[in-house]
Amino acid sequence: MGTKLRASLLSAAVAMSAALPFEGQSQVNGNNYFTVKQAKGAPTVSLGGTVIPYKEVTLAAQLPGRVKFLAGIEGDAFEKGSVLVSLDDSELLAKRNSALAQWANAESQLRAAGVRYSRELWSPQSESTPGGMGMPNLFDQMFTEPMESFSGTRRRGVERRADLYSSGVKITQAQNSLVAARSQIQAIDAKMRDARSLAPFNGVIMKKFVEVGDTMQPGQPLLVFADVEFLQVLVDVPARLRPGINEGMMLQTQLDVGNQIVPVRVAQIFPMADAQRHTVKVKFDLPQGVSAPGMYAKVLVPDFTAPARNYPVIPVSALRYNGSLPGVYVLGPEGAPELRLIRVGESLQGDYVSVLSGLSAGERVVSNPGVGVAAGWTGSGEER
Repeated sequence: MGTKLRASLLSAAVAMSAALPFEGQSQVNGNNYFTVKQAKGAPTVSLGGTVIPYKEVTLAAQLPGRVKFLAGIEGDAFEKGSVLVSLDDSELLAKRNSALAQWANAESQLRAAGVRYSRELWSPQSESTPGGMGMPNLFDQMFTEPMESFSGTRRRGVERRADLYSSGVKITQAQNSLVAARSQIQAIDAKMRDARSLAPFNGVIMKKFVEVGDTMQPGQPLLVFADVEFLQVLVDVPARLRPGINEGMMLQTQLDVGNQIVPVRVAQIFPMADAQRHTVKVKFDLPQGVSAPGMYAKVLVPDFTAPARNYPVIPVSALRYNGSLPGVYVLGPEGAPELRLIRVGESLQGDYVSVLSGLSAGERVVSNPGVGVAAGWTGSGEER
């Protein structure tokens, strides 16, 4: 929001400066004349760039599938979190149901293992007597088992510990099966989330690559989504001009539509130059509502490596075109306006323009020549 506020204030300042009367203005024979001023400063270089969104992402397919939902077409706006593209997830749903069944089985096995462990803890199998109530069983209880314990051929404590350990292992195995089933469910849920492409921020669809029914593979682009509320100008600045640019610096840009001059702020300077072109990418913040993505714009970048130059400055309203040749009406020695062809330079802030040749400082030009102003005519309408 700080960029928006600064850009709005600068636009208001430019509009106010354009509404003020020209400095050095005078009136002769009913015509308003402007005394040509000599401006000084570092020369600027006009560099072409492209208007780009502040944020732009290309959504791609994360898993194979068929497109079953497409939110809209180019230009449609969506809020953050809206579903833009959805792939068919029937197979994933089937796998998830199978994983849920495995998780239920593992949970049942865990409960059963816990019951067996409790029974072994409170009623050990090693102390139970096999067989029924007949004489052989009674003989075993009275003679065989005491003799085995006395002679050391059977250790019931060791058997009980082994049975407890075996029951504990079954509990651990059931717990591991439960964790594996839960992890499988989580993996399927992640893939199901990948089957839907959500809007990462508020923006519009810039370009779509698919239609409903298309079969996608992982990595294929789905659509381009961008935030067009804030725009920037991306310019490849020659490396020799890079030292004259700093982040936060205010410059001017000329838009392709209407040749409108608007202020821009240096937002980002890329840290590395292009190894082949020897240029550095620079992003400039644009005021809101002055352009659209993809349009052409020219940014005036100062060239501190060149010697400072002096050039005349006149208001834009003083220009008149004879075909494609620009000219101005200059106050002649006898007080009559004379048409003079000039060579126009770059546009300046406040509706001024520099003159490369044809004028000198101190001369006076008609500020806003009307229909009746022509070479050789005085302000009173008398021809000389």
